Amino acid sequence: MDSLDKSILLLLQKNGKITIKEISERLNLTTTPIFERVKRLEREGYIKSYKAILDRKKVGLQLMAFCNITLNQHQKDFIKKFEKDIQQFSEVVECYHVAGMFDYLIKIYAEDMESYQDFLSNKLASLENISKVQSSFVMTEVKDFSFMPIP
Repeated sequence: MDSLDKSILLLLQKNGKITIKEISERLNLTTTPIFERVKRLEREGYIKSYKAILDRKKVGLQLMAFCNITLNQHQKDFIKKFEKDIQQFSEVVECYHVAGMFDYLIKIYAEDMESYQDFLSNKLASLENISKVQSSFVMTEVKDFSFMPIP
């Protein structure tokens, strides 16, 4: 990946709807090499997908929570089962296997505290092998920008 590829990726991160023509104008190149580079970046997996980032509050998801989860058992089968099961919950928008005091960190969107409690009691608590859950609730989003710096 060269500096031109990096410039293209930065522009696409800022605006996934930017056209090839707009990219080529900003980088002072013709559209053909830009189009070919974007297609190569997609093919090689640098660009995983394109999506719209929604305003969670406008779609009715007023509550954001992070849960630290500790498992009882840490054998491979238990880990794989937990990871498979947690993906079934639409409330869980991110899940990370982490090192440290806890095993997993999950990010949850819910309509309100009542729906979060329902998720916790009826969905998360139904999973086997969870020994501890610690919830933290977001009061203010200080920085929420899905922009990756490119070294």
